Amino acid sequence: MIREEIPCLSNIIKVQAKNNANCSDNGGNELSLLIEKGHSISCPGIHCYNHLQRSPVTWYKNGIRVMFQEIRQSLKLKDDKIYLRYIYEQDAGIYVCDYILFDNSIQWTMRRVVRVKIIARNTLHIPNILSPNGMKTLEVEVGKPLKIECKVFFGFESDFLPMITWYRDNKGSKSEPLLQKPTRIRVEELDGKSFVHVATLREVTERDLNSNFICFAQNSVGNATGVLKLKRKERALFIFILYGAIAVLVGLLVGSAFVYQHWIEIVLMYRNYLAKDETIGDCKEFDAFVSHAKQDSFESDSTFLNEEQFALEVLPEVLENKYGYKLCLLERDILPGGAYTDDIVTAIQQSRRAIIILSPGYVNGPSIFELQAAVNCALEDNMIKLILIKFKSFQEPESLPPIVKKALKILPVVTWKSSNSNSPNKQFWKYMRYHMPVKNTRGLGKNSLKFFPHRLFSVVINSRKAAGRSQQTKK
Repeated sequence: MIREEIPCLSNIIKVQAKNNANCSDNGGNELSLLIEKGHSISCPGIHCYNHLQRSPVTWYKNGIRVMFQEIRQSLKLKDDKIYLRYIYEQDAGIYVCDYILFDNSIQWTMRRVVRVKIIARNTLHIPNILSPNGMKTLEVEVGKPLKIECKVFFGFESDFLPMITWYRDNKGSKSEPLLQKPTRIRVEELDGKSFVHVATLREVTERDLNSNFICFAQNSVGNATGVLKLKRKERALFIFILYGAIAVLVGLLVGSAFVYQHWIEIVLMYRNYLAKDETIGDCKEFDAFVSHAKQDSFESDSTFLNEEQFALEVLPEVLENKYGYKLCLLERDILPGGAYTDDIVTAIQQSRRAIIILSPGYVNGPSIFELQAAVNCALEDNMIKLILIKFKSFQEPESLPPIVKKALKILPVVTWKSSNSNSPNKQFWKYMRYHMPVKNTRGLGKNSLKFFPHRLFSVVINSRKAAGRSQQTKK
């Protein structure tokens, strides 16, 4: 094995602490400058090396080189110092001075740091108690804990020893301090500091209501006090909130009742102005197919309106002439000669609604087939909906098909009261319009039913005369 010897190189560095340097002008690293005054910043300890040659001093502030600028005429660099003829708050910072010493053939790079702090003049004023300012009253609840705050502003002092405390003034007896928390700084500014001092009452008592709580603040100039008096909190706010909540609840109930009572009118108004016409593009010819019992004039009571007159006269007059719907009437719109069942199914399929006028003659007669056909069509086409009108009271016969019985139980029923006028402003016609398809019917005259009651009365009279003539002919 061959071992190669490597020569060793050693350097000896001699470090000399600053406090042992043989120099009385070593300087300090902290410098406080009075705002709005003039002063200079010197490089600490630079005169300790006057026996050696050195380079000019280069200054830096917060890492940026300090240079003369036209915008800051009050700053000058002269004799390795920074001269400030007018000191601003922004002049605070960390200043670094660099220079090189030449000791024979050795160059020493020297660097010193100066922390500059801008201060204000010592205050000439006593502390300013911001809260409670003078005499202040605070509403509290007896039996609950309470924190009271004292906010004080102290002007700047170089030797700052503030004092803040809370105590209770017992009106003649000895004052006593309160349970207090450490003072904390709220805001710190150049001209002073704001403090918050908090005292705690574990439980507000009747005694506290009869006492004055005093915040005492003192500095080197003098002292100031603020007084806080406790007052029993009235229940007015709680009562106001309670009454407000009751009023809101009553308003909601009244509004809900109004909406419930006038729901039909609200829906009709919405349809009239905002709703989209659902009949456009559905390939339906009629808005509603009308199904009713076909009665013999000899069997009908001609004194009152029967379902055939209601279907052929009243419904078209109101729904077609007033509201612009198109009805499908078997006697008017279906050509004779076809198969009855096929014609009924086709007519229902071409309609958006099926209006069924229920009466004893309807549920016990052959017209019940039309209701059964309408139910079947509605099950196949969800655009078809049934509207049941209870024209007269009736009992369901046991022979009704099950699908018809179920339809009579679950489908909505609109009741026609023969004693009422058939004015379109009555509730019956509102329900009819509610169940009819949404359709743009604006532009129709508002007075189209002005003389309709007279025409209806004429229809009834003519029916009576026709029935009388038929009976005379039969005899």
